Order: sequence, then structure tokens, then C-alpha cells
Amino acid sequence: MSQPRILIVEDEAVIAMALEMFLEELGAQVVASAGNIQDALQKATNEDFDLAFLDVNLNGQKAHVLPGVLERRRKPFAFVTGYGEQGVLAAHADAPVVTKPFSRGAISTALETLKSRLPAKPSA
Repeated sequence: MSQPRILIVEDEAVIAMALEMFLEELGAQVVASAGNIQDALQKATNEDFDLAFLDVNLNGQKAHVLPGVLERRRKPFAFVTGYGEQGVLAAHADAPVVTKPFSRGAISTALETLKSRLPAKPSA
């Protein structure tokens, strides 16, 4: 996959912008972003994207419902959180966790892991 399409779920605008900048520098295309649970659920359910980067806490609300939506759609995801791995439910412990503040290298590693988990496209 040359340019994965990304959904960003992050309530802090500065962090979302930094994440988007790093992802675009790494060859990804950010196609949707959400800063609250309701918008995130709508976009996770309906938008056309390949991978997602999720904050765990959106304006004080835990975003624990989002991974289930993404798993049903077979969309690999990574968590981007200040809580580290302790903020991730055990059911999603295999998802990459990028700890805030993050580096371009950490985002690159997570992106490569997620790309490797994409479902195979049927050949024409």
C-alpha cells in the first residue's frame, strides 16, 4: 500500500495537527479526524479509511467503544495516549501504543505495524 488513508481521533488540536503532519511526512493521507466520541463513532462507522490513530480519553470521556467498531470493520488501529499501555483495555493489548508526547519515529513504527496488519486486497 503506497498511501494509507488515516482516521485520527484526538481532542487536542495541537496534538492532532502534529500527528497529521508526521503521518503525511511518512506518506500517509489523513482523510478524517474527530475530537469527540460522537463524531469519532460516526466517522469510524461510515468514513472510508484504512487505519486509525486513537486517543483513549476525549474531553474526559473514555473512547473504549471505538476499537470494537474498528475491529468489526477490520481497520487496524493504534492508541496515542498520555496514559501509556496502562490506559488500554486488556482486550486491545495487541494494538500499538504511542505514548504522548510522541516522536516522528514512534509514529513511523506504529504506522508500519498497522500497515502490516491490513487485510489482503483481493487480486483483480
